Amino acid sequence: MSTSTGPITRKFIPVEHSQLDSGSGTHGFEFRLVSYNILAQAYVSSVKLTHSTDPCLKWEDRCQAVLTVLRSFVADILCLQEVDEYDTFYKGNIESHGYSSVYIQRSGTKPDDGCGIFYRNNILKLVMEEKIDYNDLVNSSQKEAGSYVDINKTAVDNTNQDAAANEGFKPEKTEDYEDLNDPRVRLKRDCVGIMAAFRPVDCSEHLVIVANTHLYWDPELADVKLAQAKYLLSRLTKFRNLVADKFDCKPSVLLSGDFNSVPGDKVYQYLISGSSSIEPRLEEMEDRPIPINSVYASLRGEPQFTNCTPGFTGTLDYIFFSPSGCIKPISYLDLPEADSSDVKGAWLEFHLFTFEHFILFLRKSLKRLLPRLEKLLWSESFKVKAVLLTVFGSVTGTNGSLSQQIVRNFVKCFVEFVGSEDWAARKAAAEALVKLWAELLFLNKD
Repeated sequence: MSTSTGPITRKFIPVEHSQLDSGSGTHGFEFRLVSYNILAQAYVSSVKLTHSTDPCLKWEDRCQAVLTVLRSFVADILCLQEVDEYDTFYKGNIESHGYSSVYIQRSGTKPDDGCGIFYRNNILKLVMEEKIDYNDLVNSSQKEAGSYVDINKTAVDNTNQDAAANEGFKPEKTEDYEDLNDPRVRLKRDCVGIMAAFRPVDCSEHLVIVANTHLYWDPELADVKLAQAKYLLSRLTKFRNLVADKFDCKPSVLLSGDFNSVPGDKVYQYLISGSSSIEPRLEEMEDRPIPINSVYASLRGEPQFTNCTPGFTGTLDYIFFSPSGCIKPISYLDLPEADSSDVKGAWLEFHLFTFEHFILFLRKSLKRLLPRLEKLLWSESFKVKAVLLTVFGSVTGTNGSLSQQIVRNFVKCFVEFVGSEDWAARKAAAEALVKLWAELLFLNKD
């Protein structure tokens, strides 16, 4: 598959007045963290994902497409959920680009996905890790379990009802989940998380804790999701204290993942309650969780959505950080809006992942097809111009296989779009011009 093609690359937006504070006398350390639920292949089928076409659902195409997207982020830390084929594919292919990783597979017999943290080993050194298995709640006594979940409560959290449609393609309940009044059954969801402490190579006096998790999906078990969130922050607090004692420091904390919870529901409110400005009552002090804030909420508000399917569109994924002078966001990924071209034109985006065969066909038929494609490109109703410009760019750089007339047409087209107000189209046109320059050099080498 050609690595020159891929989905629209979205930019990171710098935060105003975000210079690192050097008042402590130590130099700052900048890094980029990305959280992404990459969708386990076990959940992919044309029946369950009817809005996607067959080619982009096949593992041999999807796996390469996922790698292309992950590479485009140029992240120092990748927190991935629903990672299957870890040993057979993702571990080797991601680590070949300068990463190391820690991983936990879901408990239970199926599916076999899990959570992984991939980090650049030339800038971060792993010093400690712990894994979280939410099935540990099952092994707690009924009294201990009750501190995390009201086992007599089976009412649905109404603020999270809409999330039901999001995970409509997740595994159906089986006989193992029949008696939901039994806490040993109710709490056994086979969900996991992982925590890791890192020492930056260039800032050895400070440690950063990164946690990655995937909470249960079913809104009818909202109390179980809340129990998982409480257990998560309890474990995270203990891990932070352990790291602090062992290395005599105050580590910063980053928590990311798919929380299957919309902004404002009980899970979300609990996660940020430790940073509330309201002073808790004395009896609540012990149960107050570690203080964390949402990165996006603190900068620009939560995104319109992190999940977009025909059945559900909404925000379920978050990155949280410990608010302190030691760590603060300096940029954030510009996520698409509902009317963005790469959302409205998703069908074409999906096809971009398997464009290699199309490009080979296009090279052979370019003279005949080019007028039609150029007309499509200049049409105001065509909303995914960047995609077609990327295709044109992929056709260039073929060692003189294009005629001079086609090259001249491309030059005119690319130069025009370099000045476009559409950032994605402008970027695609600039990248295509670089490839076309090599083509021109080849044509004029004599």
